[in-house]
Amino acid sequence: MTIKIVGLGDSTTAGTPGFLSPLESPPTGAGDEKSQYSYWLMQGHSDWNVLNRGVNGERSDEILGRFARDVLQEEPAFVIILAGVNDIYQGLTADFTSRNLTKMYSKGLQAGIVPVSCTILPYNTMGRKERLLRKELNDWIESESRRLRIPFSDTAAAVSAPDSSDRLAGSPDGFHPDVATYRSMAAAIGRTIVDYLAGLR
Repeated sequence: MTIKIVGLGDSTTAGTPGFLSPLESPPTGAGDEKSQYSYWLMQGHSDWNVLNRGVNGERSDEILGRFARDVLQEEPAFVIILAGVNDIYQGLTADFTSRNLTKMYSKGLQAGIVPVSCTILPYNTMGRKERLLRKELNDWIESESRRLRIPFSDTAAAVSAPDSSDRLAGSPDGFHPDVATYRSMAAAIGRTIVDYLAGLR
């Protein structure tokens, strides 16, 4: 049986800079398909159909605004929710991001779709204020996931450089993962979903 999964988010879901998502370049996307975590999830799990619903540059409120179209209409089993890095980049507050993430988790749960919460990835030019805000949000995402009892994936840890949690392990532009780092990200998300499914047995 095929498991349908929606990957919902911004550039780090879309596959920037190597790939344009199907929303950005209809109908199937364009570029190096290996530059997206959804590709690697399907390579590792032949019975998963992972839809890339990422849009470069979007804030959490913009991602929330297309939840009905891109998630609810697809009726997936899971929605991977990764949002907030553009909020940080644009100087928005932790409350702004957490409110939007809460609404996305809630909409998924109300529709019988399992939300997979993901920590916000670093980018290499973050200042101290941005680093502290990302840590605050990621701590909240982890605690909120426990409270809601939803799957949690520490995608930030999966893509971070071994010597710095505030830098990407590999990046062509300093802002987005490279192919190998998207693959690491997919491995972390995949383990989270596999563990959740194992707990249902």
